[in-house]
Amino acid sequence: MRFDVITLFPELFGPFLQHGINRRAYASGIVDVRLWPLRDHAEGNYRRVDDRPFGGGPGMVMLAEPLARCWQAVREDRLAEGAPPAPTVLFSPQGPRIDHALVEREAAGPGAILICGRYEGIDQRFIDQCVDVQLSLGDFVLSGGELAAMALLDAVARLQPGVLNDEGSHRQDSFNPALDGLLDCPHYTRPEVWQGPHGAQAVPAVLLSGHHEQIERWRRQQRLAASARLRPDLLDQARLAGRLDAEDEQWLGQLDQPGSGGL
Repeated sequence: MRFDVITLFPELFGPFLQHGINRRAYASGIVDVRLWPLRDHAEGNYRRVDDRPFGGGPGMVMLAEPLARCWQAVREDRLAEGAPPAPTVLFSPQGPRIDHALVEREAAGPGAILICGRYEGIDQRFIDQCVDVQLSLGDFVLSGGELAAMALLDAVARLQPGVLNDEGSHRQDSFNPALDGLLDCPHYTRPEVWQGPHGAQAVPAVLLSGHHEQIERWRRQQRLAASARLRPDLLDQARLAGRLDAEDEQWLGQLDQPGSGGL
């Protein structure tokens, strides 16, 4: 799996690729990340990569030509090394939001050419001719695509075999189909009673019981409660997919009862 990142700021990726548990994926080459400084493919003494927008308006627009030269160099390098064809991804607020399903598809795919835009935007002609898909982190605007690229790389890397200490760890994540797409449950560790700023708080007794069936039932209930309270859309999706059984629905119904604390 190979990701080629076209960026004006390749130095931003150094600490990201060298620290944290996911560095195993990058250091081993399981997730091969290649950085392509865009200015290396710009012309002139100033290596200019942007210009004023036609029609006027604020900000600057990234030039199509340096992007196209860099993009073509990436494609030729991938071909020379026998890398499989891969889509070109532009991080943009106009794209659909990255979600777990997309990350799983990317984690099982050949990689991608990632375009990190900057300034007011990218010349639309490059997008029309060279970009296969646009992706967004959410309904807000970043100063560049580098953070979004790192987020996608991080999410993909942790799904690779041998990257996490526990192979089954990511299967307990929020949004994972193994948890029916629900949010994850709360987690606790030592001490058993923590003296916090608002008083003492104990670990839920069921987690200390050693009764695995009861623990799993409690965790399921907590996932349902968290999803109902914080992301009811996930609960609706689970219902539509037939992932909730009668016991789940009974538990959710109890949360709505007076004295239950509600959702």
